[in-house]
Amino acid sequence: MPRTYDFSTQQDRLAWSATKWEKYRGNDVIPLWIADMDFPVAPEIQQAVAAHVAHGNFGYMSAPRDLAQLLIEDHRRRYGWEVEPEWIVWLSGLVLGINLAVRACCAPGEKAISFSPIYPPFLQAPGLQGRAVVDVPLKLVDSRTLAYEIDFDALESAMGPLASAHDHAEHGDGVEAPATRLLLLCHPHNPIGRAFTREELDRLALFCERHDLYVCSDEVHGDLIFDGATEHLPFAKVMAQRSPALALRTITLSGPGKTYNIAGLGIAWAIIPDADLRKRFRASMQKLVPDASCFGFTALQAVFREGEPWKQALLVQLRANRDLVCAALDRMGLPHATPTLSYLAWIDARSLEPRVGHVATWFEQQGVGLSDGADFGRPGFLRLNFAAPSALLEQALARMEKAISGLS
Repeated sequence: MPRTYDFSTQQDRLAWSATKWEKYRGNDVIPLWIADMDFPVAPEIQQAVAAHVAHGNFGYMSAPRDLAQLLIEDHRRRYGWEVEPEWIVWLSGLVLGINLAVRACCAPGEKAISFSPIYPPFLQAPGLQGRAVVDVPLKLVDSRTLAYEIDFDALESAMGPLASAHDHAEHGDGVEAPATRLLLLCHPHNPIGRAFTREELDRLALFCERHDLYVCSDEVHGDLIFDGATEHLPFAKVMAQRSPALALRTITLSGPGKTYNIAGLGIAWAIIPDADLRKRFRASMQKLVPDASCFGFTALQAVFREGEPWKQALLVQLRANRDLVCAALDRMGLPHATPTLSYLAWIDARSLEPRVGHVATWFEQQGVGLSDGADFGRPGFLRLNFAAPSALLEQALARMEKAISGLS
C-alpha cells in the first residue's frame, strides 16, 4: 500500500529559529519569501538522520563510499547523463558553488554574463570575487503572463564582435577590454519558473562555443517539474552532445536542498568533467570552504535510495498550490507567471506603486512577507513562495486580496 505524506499540518518553525519565520518574529506576517518549504521533511530522510543521531558521532565525515555511485545511477536513470565519479565535488552549499565557479573561471577583473531577473547571487557573486558582471536582461514577450525568452541578439551585442578568450575587444584609447569568460546560467530559471527549451539550450551552447565561454549551470530546481513527464535536461549534456570538448567547459551545480527541504543540512555538489577546471575549482575552496555536513551526507543517501515517493506526492501538492495562487492573482489583477516547476511565483506589482509606494514593504504591512523583485534586478516585482500548507497559503492570499480591494 502506498505511503501517505502530510502536507497539511502547520508546524511551529519559530521554535527552531527558521530563517523564513524569524524575519517576522513578533509580527503578524505570514512569510512567503525565502525558498524553503513549510512542509516536514520526508519521513525516510528523518529516519535516516535520526539513526545517525542515535549513533552519537557528529564529527568530520567523508562522503560515504557508495554516495558517488548513487548519484551516478540517479543521473543516468533520470537524465540519461553519464557522470564519472571523479567529476563530483561535494559542497556545503550552492551559492558557495556560484562564487567558486567565478573564481575558477575568471581572472580578477574579467567578466561573467547572466540574465535578469535572476536569483540574486548570480548578480552578486562576480563583484564579491573581484570580477564584473554583465547583465543581459531576459526578453519579456508577454507582459500579462510574464513569459520571458533569452535575448540572443542582446547576448551577442554584450559580447562584442571580437570578444573571446583569445580576441579581446579594445576601447577607443587602445586599452584592452576585460574578457567575458563565464556564463552563469540558472536552469530551470528562478524566478520566472520555467526550464529553457531544447532549442534555447542548443542556441546557448552554440553561443558558448563561438565565444569560448565556460558555463556554470545551477540546476537545483530541475527535479521539481510539475507535469510528471518532462525530464530535466542538464546543460552539460547539451554541450557534450554538441561536442565532447564543450563538456569540458561546464560546471553543473545541484543538490537536494530545494526538492527535499533540507537546505539547513548543507549538502550540494558540483559536476566538473575537466580535470584542470576541477583542480582550479578545488584550489578556490582551500582554507575557505567548510566540508559538507555529516547529516547532509546521511540525508542525501536517503534521498537517492528512498526519496522518490515523497517527491511525487510533493509535486501533487505544489501543483494544487500553484493553481490556488494563480487564481488569486488573477482576481487581484496582478500579471504573473504560471510556473511549470518548483514553488515560486513571479508577480508584476508595478501597477500598485503609485498608490502604495514600495510594494514589498506595503504587503508586509498587510501581513504577507514576499521577496522584493529589486533583489532579482526588477523593482516593483515580487516573488511568492507557495510551498506551504494550503490553509496557511489561503490565509495569506486572502490578506493580499483584501488589501488590494481596499485600494479601490
